[in-house]
Parts: sequence; structure tokens; C-alpha cells
Amino acid sequence: MKHSVTELPFNTFLGITPASEPNQMLQLPAGGQYLNHLGTVHASALLALAEASSGEYLLKHFGSSEGVVPVVRHIEAKFRKPANGSVHSSVITAPEALAQLNADLTAKGRALISVTVELHDESGTHALTASVEWFIQRVPAK
Repeated sequence: MKHSVTELPFNTFLGITPASEPNQMLQLPAGGQYLNHLGTVHASALLALAEASSGEYLLKHFGSSEGVVPVVRHIEAKFRKPANGSVHSSVITAPEALAQLNADLTAKGRALISVTVELHDESGTHALTASVEWFIQRVPAK
């Protein structure tokens, strides 16, 4: 059982860690390995942080990954401005969406939820807004 998506091999490889500020979710450190041909943070690195952040949000909601299987179904991202240095995430999801998720899982054993993630770089530049749609299915008890 994972307690954080930062424990997943890919996210560990990328260096994604919990954010240091309480209103932030995760962060990607500054580093040359994340840069694109323009010297700014690569789009793929930003998308990886956004996806991981949405998963971390759901993991915190459920308390653990036991009993559910979440899979990304769709991701839509709007790149706003180039990111420089470290990048951190915050998650914005309506409480009604979580209530609907819980109701659908209870009634049908499966549900969809969209999680909105905002990414900002170390200077506060708004780099990306993403909506990550998850399909979540309850695992039958053994």
C-alpha cells in the first residue's frame, strides 16, 4: 500500500516530492534534467507533476489505495507561461465532486472524477492548469 504517490517508481525517478507549503500538494525541484530546448521546464515534466498531484489528492481523500483501483482516463492541460526553477502544485476540486464520487462508488462500485491542478514556478508564475479525469473502481473484498 502506498501512502503517497511520491513513492511510485516513476515519480521517485523524476524527483517529485511533497511540497513544503501547507497550501501546496507536490513539487518538482529545479534541475537541468527538466529543461527543454528553450531552457524552461519541459511540458512532460509539468504534466507528470500535474498527474501525480491529482493522484495524491485522491489518495489523501481515500486515506489509502486499498479497496480502489484508480486509472487516469483523460487529461486536459492549458500551458500558460514558461516555468523556471522549481515548480509546485495546488489542487482545486469542488466538495460536491467528492460527494458524488463517494455516492457513485457506493451505488455502482465505480465512478469518474475530474481533479483540477494548478502549477506555479518558484517565482509564482502560473505555468499550467490541468484537469485530470480519473476512473475509479472498487475492488471486491476477498
